[in-house]
Amino acid sequence: MTKSFFDNKSLLITGGSGSFGNAVLRRFLNTRIREIRIFSRDEKKQDDMRRFYNDKRIKFYIGDVRNESSVRSAMVGVDYVFHAAALKQVPSCEFFPVEALKTNAIGTDNVLDAAEKYDVKRVVTLSTDKAVYPINAMGITKALMEKIMIARSRNNDPNKQVFCGTRYGNVMASRGSVIPLFVEQIKNGQPLTITDPGMTRYMMTLDDAVDLVLFAFEHGQPGDIFVQKAPAATIETLAKALLELYQAKNPIKVIGTRHGEKLYETLLTREEMVKAIDMGDYFRIPADNRDLNYGLYFNEGQADITRIEEYNSHNTQRLDVEGMKKLLLKLPMIRKDILNESSGHIYEP
Repeated sequence: MTKSFFDNKSLLITGGSGSFGNAVLRRFLNTRIREIRIFSRDEKKQDDMRRFYNDKRIKFYIGDVRNESSVRSAMVGVDYVFHAAALKQVPSCEFFPVEALKTNAIGTDNVLDAAEKYDVKRVVTLSTDKAVYPINAMGITKALMEKIMIARSRNNDPNKQVFCGTRYGNVMASRGSVIPLFVEQIKNGQPLTITDPGMTRYMMTLDDAVDLVLFAFEHGQPGDIFVQKAPAATIETLAKALLELYQAKNPIKVIGTRHGEKLYETLLTREEMVKAIDMGDYFRIPADNRDLNYGLYFNEGQADITRIEEYNSHNTQRLDVEGMKKLLLKLPMIRKDILNESSGHIYEP
């Protein structure tokens, strides 16, 4: 159903040379989409993608979401936008918080401003569980990104333009994530370095991330944020599952948490759960559309939130080692190693 919306349309993906952009390409290149624009700073990855996909419908734009003029030039004639460009490494954002602010928050405002100017019909922004009760610079700037999207969405005529968002947890085996690190350590005979054995993280595949964005694209109204219900696992369970799959005996070494790292991640706050709409596999968080003309005294509030529980990686479905192994075997890099399947048809950024 969703793919038909893209027939003869133009889609811009900011940060499109990363893991998410390539997952979208794999999903859409066998459809009747007219054009996919890949917007990013990385000319090397863009050149690799150009050679790998060899598809005239893919157009490449070198630019930075921080740079308004480069965003505007890439936006002309675009129907839809998936905004994935971000600084997302927690430690680097901790050391360079202003850089995270420029990309994650101001960059988002630039994208939405250009989308308004050029009458883009739908924009879906990609956020993270770290934006919920944020304790690190990456999460704080992503939380601000969400607020910018919601504020901008108040200008939307839903019959003409919709800005909405998604929020999801860790994408398994994405660039910079822990699974490629563990696999490398296993292959090199090194200890698997775990920050905290009891630390839990949501587990979702790149295909799950694309499904979530497409669901938001199809069902979103201005200012909505969508969350996929996802299982979680402890880092220890993840490490043990990988060791069993690779039939390895590497020791596990606990090294302590990194800068700005949480024990568990939250996808919906308690306050959001009060108003969240259960849509089966997803939650929809409608925007708060009250304006500044509120009363002098507080006279209308939400339900008793003390009886509502936030949705986090400690209280969602918990995977055991066997469940984690089954999920890991959905990943091309793991299937290539364990099942000797070729990944030659998949570009790996």
